[in-house]
Amino acid sequence: MRACKVCHRLTEDEVCGLCNSPTTQYWSGYLAVLNPEQSEIAKRMDIKSPGQYALKAR
Repeated sequence: MRACKVCHRLTEDEVCGLCNSPTTQYWSGYLAVLNPEQSEIAKRMDIKSPGQYALKAR
């Protein structure tokens, strides 16, 4: 599993399908966002779409 360096979305690809940025295998923390409009953490991380995210990506 890899994390996008910009939006932190988790993916298996070398390039993020959401923002077309490179991904990294060095990430930590797992966040599953079901409803970004009601999630305080999603608002703080500026997450607009549901999915799986890393809290930190290097």
